[in-house]
Amino acid sequence: MVDLKGQYKKIKKEIDKAVIEVLESSAYINGPKVKDLQIHLEDYLKVKYAIPVANGTDALQIALMALGLKPGDEVIVPAFTFVATAEVIALLGITPIMVDVDPNTYNLTGEIVEKAITAATKAVVPVHLYGQTADMEGIMKVAKKHNIYVIEDNAQAIGADYTFSDGTIAKAGTIGDIGTTSFFPAKNLGAYGDAGAIFTNSDKLANEMRIIANHGMEKRYYHDKIGVNSRLDSIQAAILDIKLNYLDEYASARRKVADNYDKAFSDIEFIQTPVRTAESTHVFHQYTMRITNGKRDELNQYLNDKKIPNNIYYPVPLYAQEAFKHLSGAVDFLPSTDLLCKEVISLPIHTEMTDEIQAVIIDAVKSFFE
Repeated sequence: MVDLKGQYKKIKKEIDKAVIEVLESSAYINGPKVKDLQIHLEDYLKVKYAIPVANGTDALQIALMALGLKPGDEVIVPAFTFVATAEVIALLGITPIMVDVDPNTYNLTGEIVEKAITAATKAVVPVHLYGQTADMEGIMKVAKKHNIYVIEDNAQAIGADYTFSDGTIAKAGTIGDIGTTSFFPAKNLGAYGDAGAIFTNSDKLANEMRIIANHGMEKRYYHDKIGVNSRLDSIQAAILDIKLNYLDEYASARRKVADNYDKAFSDIEFIQTPVRTAESTHVFHQYTMRITNGKRDELNQYLNDKKIPNNIYYPVPLYAQEAFKHLSGAVDFLPSTDLLCKEVISLPIHTEMTDEIQAVIIDAVKSFFE
């Protein structure tokens, strides 16, 4: 699905030099390279604070902890997403309220969020799924109206731009009260191991999250609150700092691949290619299309037999997962989510894909529908 080795080879000299510098400095945890990455992320995203952490799941957990949410509080999340979004909520004893998504964008909208708000709602976590920003203008209006927090799960859309109706442009992950991201190796901006970051424009929240990420400690050996151990190691920071320089180039390469897929499949009746909204650029963490004739699983098997990489993100809605069965009674039938779980399939999309490789994938998909 991605060609990490090919990507590495193109920037090998820069990466190797940065890693060796860390080894020679022996500053392995929160060293100068971590500070460099922090500054460069803040500059790229035009956000006041970037807080590097150990991984994207930690980023979500720390964000929730910083808001002071308590058991009994509710947090709205899409039912169509990776488990981490709801997992950390449940882990903290908070109640994840799983809601439907827009069937075309795969994301939350302000209207969907507002329908789920109760007296216990304290926050919403919009996920910018597959690389396109959710309806942030609508969601922020609803959040302000009901006085709830917004935590953006930006694990799949770093670098995407969102344009508000007044023409203002903001990067995904910098619009809500807090933004979080994952630098898992396969992400658009991927480390060579686990890594993540948190973003905010709030002085108070930034200070709170830094303390929580460091064992609840501001002054060494004085622990003011219960925290976690979530520090980014310097080798990963050094790698990410190099790759950040290429992030926009990577997004352009992915969009070119997506454009080729769109054109190739435009005349196939049972393929719905990804819908691109006017408000958000799409950085295509995944190229995810819908197979509308009920034969998604057959296509999946057909491509597997031909050794064509493909994947299904995600085959089971969160509310139907065994881990969340104790919450299922509170979840209504979610038609769009359930439909997407039966119809979506993702094709390879990455920065090193050649026209020749993509042609093989396209031909295999087309041959299934002949």
